Amino acid sequence: MKQQTLKSSCSFSGIGLHSGKPVEMQLLPAPDDYGIVFQRADLGDEALVHAVVDHVASTRRSTGLAENGIRVRTAEHLLAAFRCLGVDNVLVRLNAEEVPILDGSALPYANALRACGLIEQQADRRYRVVRRHAEYRDSRSGSSIIVDPCRELIVDLTIDFKSELVGKQQACYDSTVDFATQIAPCRTFCFYREVAMLRLFGLIKGGSLDNALVLNDRKQCYMGGKTPLFDNEPARHKLLDLLGDFALAGLPVQGRITAYKPGHKINTLALKQFLSDEVL
Repeated sequence: MKQQTLKSSCSFSGIGLHSGKPVEMQLLPAPDDYGIVFQRADLGDEALVHAVVDHVASTRRSTGLAENGIRVRTAEHLLAAFRCLGVDNVLVRLNAEEVPILDGSALPYANALRACGLIEQQADRRYRVVRRHAEYRDSRSGSSIIVDPCRELIVDLTIDFKSELVGKQQACYDSTVDFATQIAPCRTFCFYREVAMLRLFGLIKGGSLDNALVLNDRKQCYMGGKTPLFDNEPARHKLLDLLGDFALAGLPVQGRITAYKPGHKINTLALKQFLSDEVL
């Protein structure tokens, strides 16, 4: 299979989930073997951040990247859309630090990528292939990421919250799952009890009921009268996040990933360890 890039450019306007600041973003075609690269146009043409796990700089409620002092925040939803829809090479031009959150899902990105179309390039697509069984565990949280050899990307994911609204949920991804309709629409979520603390730490300044599901355990409801798109929408969103984080392997991954209670921190630490140990 050959590498692919965009047939034409597309643009987005929005705000950053955590910064609350307005941002304009363009997705532009890129040459063979270019990879996924962010450009902070507000800092100059050479202000580039390559989307690889070695550049992970923050994992609190999103995945942030930094290279040579240049930062890009909340990249995971866009990265998931690129990987799952077959975009190998693309330049992401931003005029601010944070990728726009839009509606809190990857659906606007998926729709735009399908609308502008992809074009086959000259170079063959390369992969990160899981070579052997490996595990990464966090004894404190009970979270784990396990990988095994497989000829395609398969993800089996389980979340387990102390919440009657969410509780224990599972979600899966493989070649039979349509990312654009089954995973991309699933929105970011948080619990109402967390909102004050997150804002105290300078996060979710741009968060609202327009771009997140807010769960109220006390009243056993989703705030704002919202309802989940799927019975397991929170698990599917965690799957979306994991797909975006594993896009930081730099190449598409082939292997089976089994994730229990995943999050940005363990996703990226596990990926870094697997690459260091030449599991991938």
